[in-house]
Amino acid sequence: MNVTPKSDRSALRLSLTAIAAATLCASMAHAADPVPAAEAPVVQDTTPPGAIATVEISTRKTRSSVAMSGTEIQKVMPGVNPLKALQALPGVSFQTADPWGNNEQNLSLFVHGFNGQQLGYTMDGVPLGDQQYGNYNGLAPQRALTSENVRSVVLSTGAGDLGTPSTSNLGGTVETYSSDPLARRNLNLQQTVGSHKASRSFVRFDSGDLGGGNSLYLSALHHEAKAWDFNGRQSNDQVNAKFVHQGESGKLTIFANWSDKIEPNEDSTLHQAGLASPYTRPFLYPDFAAALAYLDANGAPPAAVGANFRNYYSDAQRTDKLAYVKYDAYLGDDLTWSNQYYFHHNDGVGVVAGPINQAGLPALFRAYYPNQNLKSVFGNSGYATRTTEYKINRQGATSILRWDLGAHRLQAGLWFEHNNSGAYRRWYALDVNNPSTPYQRPANPLITQYGSDIDNKVVQFHLQDEWKLTPAFTVQGGFKSSLQFAEGIFPVQQLPAALSGGSQGLPEGKITTKKWFLPQVGARWDISSTDQLFANIQKNMRQFVTYGGGGNSPWSLSSQPAFDYFKATAKPETSVTYELGLRDSRQLDFGPLTAFDGQVTLYHVDFRDRQLAISSNPIITSFAGGTTILSNVGSVKTDGVDLGATLHFGRPFSFYNAVSYNRSRYQDSYLSGTTVVPTAGKIVPNTPEWMNKFIATYKPGADIEVQLQGDYVGKRFATYTNDLGVGSYFLLGLNVSGKVPFATSVLKNLRWSVNVTNLADRKGVLQPNVGQASGSYATYPIPPRMGFVTLKADI
Repeated sequence: MNVTPKSDRSALRLSLTAIAAATLCASMAHAADPVPAAEAPVVQDTTPPGAIATVEISTRKTRSSVAMSGTEIQKVMPGVNPLKALQALPGVSFQTADPWGNNEQNLSLFVHGFNGQQLGYTMDGVPLGDQQYGNYNGLAPQRALTSENVRSVVLSTGAGDLGTPSTSNLGGTVETYSSDPLARRNLNLQQTVGSHKASRSFVRFDSGDLGGGNSLYLSALHHEAKAWDFNGRQSNDQVNAKFVHQGESGKLTIFANWSDKIEPNEDSTLHQAGLASPYTRPFLYPDFAAALAYLDANGAPPAAVGANFRNYYSDAQRTDKLAYVKYDAYLGDDLTWSNQYYFHHNDGVGVVAGPINQAGLPALFRAYYPNQNLKSVFGNSGYATRTTEYKINRQGATSILRWDLGAHRLQAGLWFEHNNSGAYRRWYALDVNNPSTPYQRPANPLITQYGSDIDNKVVQFHLQDEWKLTPAFTVQGGFKSSLQFAEGIFPVQQLPAALSGGSQGLPEGKITTKKWFLPQVGARWDISSTDQLFANIQKNMRQFVTYGGGGNSPWSLSSQPAFDYFKATAKPETSVTYELGLRDSRQLDFGPLTAFDGQVTLYHVDFRDRQLAISSNPIITSFAGGTTILSNVGSVKTDGVDLGATLHFGRPFSFYNAVSYNRSRYQDSYLSGTTVVPTAGKIVPNTPEWMNKFIATYKPGADIEVQLQGDYVGKRFATYTNDLGVGSYFLLGLNVSGKVPFATSVLKNLRWSVNVTNLADRKGVLQPNVGQASGSYATYPIPPRMGFVTLKADI
């Protein structure tokens, strides 16, 4: 087991000491204040006037809620995935192998011990699904909205607002908001170039005020970059359009997005005793001669590499169309009715071109081509191309009524979504005379192994009241109901001979889950004009995953009896989150320290009915031997603290620091077949106990700004049984930006920025892929140092 390096522990202790000292100084400098000022907006920048803002803190929520503005997000990296920018917030662990955070295959996100698929995601109120790599109910935020058009991203580390349209927000919500059209006519141009032939071109036209309260913008993006450790080219083309009509009786918003993305992938590296584990595991494309020489006559890679063999190529292709229409009707001075309709269509494919003599493939192929030469069948190259072809057709609507009634702020809402999704697994030849590439979609399949069709309807209702008992004390209470009606079929079934354990086919059927009462209660006490105490208790549920053919979904089980057993016995995952916190924002006269703003949150989570895919218990005689089942395997208890604060030293310098401690432990062991897996008392893998992030910003003048970003992530276990783990890491990033000291008659407001990632060029494990059994795990490496230059101008 690796341990935290001494230098990293020293850096962590130094930052903890600085935050604790600053908090103490701020408290000592503060005297009693009169009745607080009027309530702020839902998320307000509490930064003192003239100071440098980094993270915004909600001053009205009864739970932890922090935000980053679009301006601050772009400082991390122009065009960065909004989720990657969240890594600066307390309690958030985010990793991905490319500097923009766009690669979805190796993306890892944890918040307070919950993984990314147990969080909720929205964009302007439109649900984005649970972010599983295999698409079935949404799309990634950076595919829904071009990064340069992001106004802000809000993270709620509890369960989020009751009205959040999500079926997966056990551990919090991530809300992304798009910017509105500018009030003035403008054409914005941006160009980024940098390491590994990176190029990102962005243009946005704002119409300005068209009269009658109408305005719009239209933007276009082309992004491409070579992977840092193999000859693969990430590319993305995207168009955004937004129209706003602001009238006396209401606000109309129309938004449309088109995104087309091709992203070559690489495999993680497996670590286990007796196996060589390279730092990276890239594919062999475009060196086809080397790929042919890599395999023996039967299509098998060298035996010495074992499970760490290399594929010819792998890629993800995603095309998304997303649109919404929203109208906020002002029915009175105190009454607003918001209605939103949205539509999303996805056409995607995941592709792997790999050896035909690996991972049980010969047995699968012989079910379709008995007594034939498999190498000849698949094009004589020794490789076959596998696809998982996705489709999503979903539409939905939200309706929310808000009524300020004296001391009460009432809200009632309804969300409905109808989603039809599918996943088809197909196999194609890789012709030795005409090999395919990662940048084309395979055609003419030899085998359609299976095809799923899942029809899913979701209904969610919420009702809440925020009651201002006194000018300084507010309580909030409410509940939501979550209902899901799902039916899955397999228009294309696998051949029985292709299934293990004697299964006769993949499962079909309906599952309906209803949870009528998921309560929430909270309170907010304005201790003074600068101090605010908050507390919140909230229960939430994660609906069953509706994906056919992959992931922890009942429709991905390998037999009908396994599905029927799950339907009869399984419970959805639930969580109850307890939060207690203090917010503070004040001006100071304490030497060079002129202002302070921050938030500290204590939390406890009871997570019940955790789901895990495990081997079936042979006592259940209706299962074929060796069948995998999806089962509830117990609960998790989490305790933690988040502390995020910004110290302001006049206008030129600020230091933001976020320290977090999290301890998430399994409460139960479970059976895998007849074997007891001893997880009781073990720490949830891939969740560091300690994290520390900082952003130091220096602005010596009006025309230049320097920002140093630090990200410390503590050691993490890599298996459920905690027998293996990976060490901590500490990465630095640098951003220097400024204005060009001259202007032309055409180009105005000309600005530049330089970004360097992994400034110290550290190496090590970025993230582990958790292994269920002890003795092995897989990893992705830390990318090397990279540099990028961006120019921006307005016309």
